[in-house]
Amino acid sequence: MTSIESVTLDVADRTAADRFYSAAFGLGSQVRLRAAQAPSTGFRGFTLALTVSQPANVHHLIDAALAAGATPIKPVTKSLWGYGGVVQAPDGAIWKVATSAKKDTGPATREIDDFVLLLGVEDMAASKKFYVAQGLAVAKSFGSKYVEFAAGTGPVKLALYKRRALAKDAGVSPDGTGAHRLTIAGATTPFTDPDGFAWEATSMAAMA
Repeated sequence: MTSIESVTLDVADRTAADRFYSAAFGLGSQVRLRAAQAPSTGFRGFTLALTVSQPANVHHLIDAALAAGATPIKPVTKSLWGYGGVVQAPDGAIWKVATSAKKDTGPATREIDDFVLLLGVEDMAASKKFYVAQGLAVAKSFGSKYVEFAAGTGPVKLALYKRRALAKDAGVSPDGTGAHRLTIAGATTPFTDPDGFAWEATSMAAMA
């Protein structure tokens, strides 16, 4: 079964990016960095989401990311479903931190409950069918709007969102051209999905 062991982000300055991610989120080997500068403008078609247990943790992680050099996109706000905020890392990747909890139950921590990679797709039915054929099991499905797959043995979950809806949720324009600047590790053999997102074997990512 295909599962995500890590994601690799292409960055211009690997040392600076490593310093940022260590200070902001502390995700360790779940986020790998590769020095590359493939042409890319605007929205790169994906977001990375961290789900935590309480509002204090949202604030803690967002504040750490901002202090490390992230750009605010959506400030942490309360909504009907909980709390959340969105920032853009110095390398351009968009990160959302959120919780469904309305109240704190303890002191703020950096503990993360779920790490989800959300891919913006053009044809939800085709992309869902493609990933099921790759061995992923559907955990949640809301028609043509959203699909979430079971994480399997990997630490990173995969979800599909319509590209324009994903950009709107992140608070950015859906316009963008060029490379995704993202590689997903967890495939048995390398493949590229219908929207151009590349997967590689975990062993290949570990060598990066």
